[in-house]
Amino acid sequence: MIDLYTAATPNGHKISIALEELALPYALHVLDLAALEQKQPWYLAINPNGRIPAIIDREAGGFAVFESGAILIYLAEKAGRLLPEDAQARSRVMQWLMFQMGGVGPMMGQANVFHRYFPERIPAAIDRYQGEVRRLFEVLDKHLAGRDYLAGDYSIADIANWAWVRTYRWSGVSVDGLPHLRAWLDRIRARPAVQRGIERPPSAIDSRQEGGDAARRFIDGARNMMETGRPRGDGRSGSGQEEGA
Repeated sequence: MIDLYTAATPNGHKISIALEELALPYALHVLDLAALEQKQPWYLAINPNGRIPAIIDREAGGFAVFESGAILIYLAEKAGRLLPEDAQARSRVMQWLMFQMGGVGPMMGQANVFHRYFPERIPAAIDRYQGEVRRLFEVLDKHLAGRDYLAGDYSIADIANWAWVRTYRWSGVSVDGLPHLRAWLDRIRARPAVQRGIERPPSAIDSRQEGGDAARRFIDGARNMMETGRPRGDGRSGSGQEEGA
């Protein structure tokens, strides 16, 4: 049994999707980020960085893993799926996983901060991060031409990138003119395990409208966390609250 500590964010949904795809039994523990549950001593014993997601593998003597990319690798190796054993095939998956960890996630997170949460409008910052997100989307679109998945077969690289890219509207970035990326988004969304995973816990990003009450409450909470400095984070969160990598 896996204990999953998470919240309804892109990085959190990476892990719930992977657990559903791998059919590994798990218990869901949803943290209230606004209440700073992720900073409580009991959770810091699991993840010293005080962010989500994190897991505890009960079958491995209570072994804890934090950082979403590390968790994806651990789970894939545990189940023997979604990460090839062949060195070159494995490297291809790892390359596109690192592309998300070092590029897509951080840039979309910064776009979210300056587009949605920052108390003042800074057009240069918004343009900078939205432009970089669009550039990364174009890289993905070009690579996906003529292939269904990022690294050959469906893998943890697809899960990691999809969990972020699907939230493009919240970052204020268009996917117009990127047919291969759009087809990939639809292809992965159609997977039953993916549909289950984004409901663990339910995602709010897709359903939020910019002028809706839920969106305003969410943005107000994120801005309050930024202004108080507890926690301020590094902007990588897809929700504007601390999330981790």
